[in-house]
Amino acid sequence: MAIIPQTAPASYPVLARAIGREGACGTAPVPHIVPRRTTVRLGLLSVLALSACAQAAHLGRPPVFNSVDGSFTHHALYNTPLPEVTEVRRATDDASLWSASQRSLLGDRRASRQGDILTVVIEIDESASISNTTGRSREGSTTAGLPQLLGLPQVLNRRLPAGASLAEAVQAQGATAFTGTGTVERNEELTLRVAATVVERLPNGVMRLEGSQEVRVNNELRELLVTGYVRAEDISRRNEITYDKIAGARISYGGRGHISDMQQPRLGQQFIDMISPF
Repeated sequence: MAIIPQTAPASYPVLARAIGREGACGTAPVPHIVPRRTTVRLGLLSVLALSACAQAAHLGRPPVFNSVDGSFTHHALYNTPLPEVTEVRRATDDASLWSASQRSLLGDRRASRQGDILTVVIEIDESASISNTTGRSREGSTTAGLPQLLGLPQVLNRRLPAGASLAEAVQAQGATAFTGTGTVERNEELTLRVAATVVERLPNGVMRLEGSQEVRVNNELRELLVTGYVRAEDISRRNEITYDKIAGARISYGGRGHISDMQQPRLGQQFIDMISPF
């Protein structure tokens, strides 16, 4: 039996009516005794309601895009950082034939400042094969007896049940054996290109970039996320950088929608797999 107080939160009127009524005339609420079976049913109904709400988010409509507003990319594009060094402007900076700016004909147009955009090239073609075999065995044997000790074993043997003797008091044997074999084979191939934004430039010249790309086809939304740290000298003249030159790279390629939902087990099955000891 479970004891639940009569005063339930006002935001849960249905639960308050199921448990009991509020006290009247300022008197102390009297706890109502609810059967444990009712409590279990309420818990199951809550779990089913939560799982249904999770699936009903995009029921009958395609998944929505994530908003870029408020992200690090949005902040880097809309906020110009202060210059690290104040440079004196010269007359030749605005010359008609030659300009030292980044946007000039011969200027370096690679990403180098906060808010600049560059292209990240992701070409993953990897395969791995791991095989492992483990074997273990152990044997043990123990024998203990007390045939002679000042005549005491003979005296004690007469008091023991028939067939019992201290001459062979203890004898135990044990053996265990274990053999395990495991094999892992992986083959991954991924070719993608995504535009990323420099969201921060560190004092040592290293830049932190973040990029995201979302493509919706029918009712399935594909998401590509990439973030990490790059050096300016690793960026090519085409303003591109490969994923293997990104330090602390975090690359995520997945999706959400009707197809992704069908590929995942239901919440009840995941819960049973988590608590099942077999």
